[in-house]
Amino acid sequence: MSNSEKQDTILQVRHISKTLGDKKILSDCSLDMKKGELKVLIGPSGAGKSTLLQCINCLIMPDEGEITLQGAKLYMQSKRELCAYRTKVGMIFQDFNLFDHLNAIDNVAIALCKVKGIDKKTAHARAMQELERVGLDSKARLYPAQLSGGQKQRVAIARALAMDPIVILLDEPTSALDPELVGEVLNVIRELSKAGMTMIMATHQMEFARAVANEIVFMEKGVIIEHGTPAELLAEGAKTRTRDFCTTLLSMESGADV
Repeated sequence: MSNSEKQDTILQVRHISKTLGDKKILSDCSLDMKKGELKVLIGPSGAGKSTLLQCINCLIMPDEGEITLQGAKLYMQSKRELCAYRTKVGMIFQDFNLFDHLNAIDNVAIALCKVKGIDKKTAHARAMQELERVGLDSKARLYPAQLSGGQKQRVAIARALAMDPIVILLDEPTSALDPELVGEVLNVIRELSKAGMTMIMATHQMEFARAVANEIVFMEKGVIIEHGTPAELLAEGAKTRTRDFCTTLLSMESGADV
């Protein structure tokens, strides 16, 4: 890696491995993230995509490997370092993880108050900015039970954005949504990418990945099999595992529509 590439790289994940019980979930996974890049993880169910994202966020501690953020290696045994690191690396989950007893604005503001120590008035002002950014300022006083799945996921994205993350990790952010709600979440992610947010996203939304991703990373059985631009991996006639997987995925979706 050249010096200029090193300067552009803000997140380095090196040789991450994880075993749960007697099953090897991840094996020697490495990737680099440059500022403003959207990297998409794809692969069959059980490939290790979610586990890799959770290891990057240290929600699951890897057995081996290291993580470097903005040139500083993360000391994973330090609770203080982990807390500081997680404020910089946001996480969006499949099932939203909102607090049911808090309305939208309080769901976004709570981490600002509890983690950053910001007063409630200031936190609410910032939360409203982020809700407006994801098109939900009119829903600020509604509770999760009053929101659609797409709206709940957009609140979760607003919550992550309010912490001013350096990187956002998205774990299948549309998988729990009805098909008609998927687009509103993907549109928010697309706009964040255009604005220069650095993101790693696990998804099966292949047309989105083709159109928006800077790089696709194909995983299978806990291993990164191949990576490259959408043009390289999905080109007509490309003999890649990624294209084979996408062709199979599209044929299954077509069959389901019949």
